[in-house]
Amino acid sequence: MSDPPSPPGEFPYTRGIYPKMYRSRLWTMRQYAGFGTAEESNRRYRYLLSQGTTGLSVAFDLPTQIGLDSDHPMAAGEVGRVGVAICSLADMETLFHEIPLASVSTSMTINSTAAILLALYALVAQKQGSDRRKLAGTIQNDILKEYIARGTYIYPPRPAMRLVTDIFAWAGCEMPAWNTISISGYHIREAGSTAVQELAFTFANAIAYIDAAIAAGLGVDSFAPRLSFFFNSHSDFLEEIAKFRAARRIYANLMCHRFGARDPRSLMLRFHVQTAGSTLTAQQPDVNIVRTALQAMAAVLGGAQSLHTNSRDEALSLPTEESARLALRTQQIIAHETGVTNTADPSGGSEFIESLTDSIERGVLDYLRQIDAMGGTLRAIESGYIQGEVQSAAYAYQRAVETGERVVVGVNRFQNPDERAVPAFRIDPELERTQVERLRRVRATRGQEQVAAKLSALESAAAGSANLMPFILEAAEAYATVGEISDRLRRVFGEYREAS
Repeated sequence: MSDPPSPPGEFPYTRGIYPKMYRSRLWTMRQYAGFGTAEESNRRYRYLLSQGTTGLSVAFDLPTQIGLDSDHPMAAGEVGRVGVAICSLADMETLFHEIPLASVSTSMTINSTAAILLALYALVAQKQGSDRRKLAGTIQNDILKEYIARGTYIYPPRPAMRLVTDIFAWAGCEMPAWNTISISGYHIREAGSTAVQELAFTFANAIAYIDAAIAAGLGVDSFAPRLSFFFNSHSDFLEEIAKFRAARRIYANLMCHRFGARDPRSLMLRFHVQTAGSTLTAQQPDVNIVRTALQAMAAVLGGAQSLHTNSRDEALSLPTEESARLALRTQQIIAHETGVTNTADPSGGSEFIESLTDSIERGVLDYLRQIDAMGGTLRAIESGYIQGEVQSAAYAYQRAVETGERVVVGVNRFQNPDERAVPAFRIDPELERTQVERLRRVRATRGQEQVAAKLSALESAAAGSANLMPFILEAAEAYATVGEISDRLRRVFGEYREAS
């Protein structure tokens, strides 16, 4: 085992990035939500805030994620299904109606169209009279993991990386309190990776983003303090605690020794955690409450800065209001009734935890050396290496479940043949028609010449080298739609097609 780790709040932050951790401030309790139209989601957000949620986390529907308006033929049947449909500034205004953005921290899970949604958010805050320099929140903006694990990409990787670094540069001046990226291991783990692969490929992506930002002329300490991460908390309780501890140490050393960061804030790994959706079962869904509670406890013992707890019915549908409330109560019980917040890194010093932390760190660094030898993350993605590693791990896991080597309660052991169906949340199919009608009204009532001019200016800028955020902001302010803005960028950048 390596030397005893430094105290919490000291480099390399194995035991936590703050000396007192949760004794001085609890983690932010977020509940990821969004469905149907902006009105429907606004009602859910206001309900969650009334129940004690301390931060909003916005889910967008698939058309919004891939830059299609709700009336696009390919959007049919998907509008508002897995998140809220946002087509224009009008929708964003409705989404945050009576929610003061100056006093709420908002996380937005959006990647290919992250620049557009960030622009819309900033414009809504401006209309509310808020100073956007003081807005708190996070935009996911992690496009590389889309090519690895999730698939909601639009453009090829290299122009997509330009949008990421444009956000870094613009927000560094215009929204300095905003986290400009949430580099996500969550979706890599959901795709079937191991814990070591989750960290390794997340940090490989982080290296690529930092390299790109430096190549674009940004000093590492000018943007690194606003980098954040998003991890999964899976079912192997002790492994997950050790994973989070190892992650902090790996990141601090990377930033210090590889990139020469000197601002202590640049060395601190700040991360959000979501419990593992892939572990939830449609069978005996109430058992998912137990799974989520244990995964949430691992995240807290591992020192997360914010946390989302999945609801019991998410293997069946979007969560009901009751299920979302119960998931939030799970966090509140951990925070206020268990006593685990009374000390930083409660499991630190355990021989097994320390050994496992070291082992995970070694495994991650081995992967990073392999990726460097291949020419870096983009080369590893373009060759299919990272995707292949995740697919192999997913196959091995599934085989272990099917053979019974790995037990999943209620699925391959301890089944309940008399199980009754539970009430599931259903989205009114009329909401799609309502959304399409609203979109068409926006198009009919805006200043068409102004929209056309702003979109043309954006397209010309994309063909050059200017930062695209000011052009996107101006088009969005004129009520150009997400689809229209994305289409102008498609004309210049093209669309990505995964190699077979």
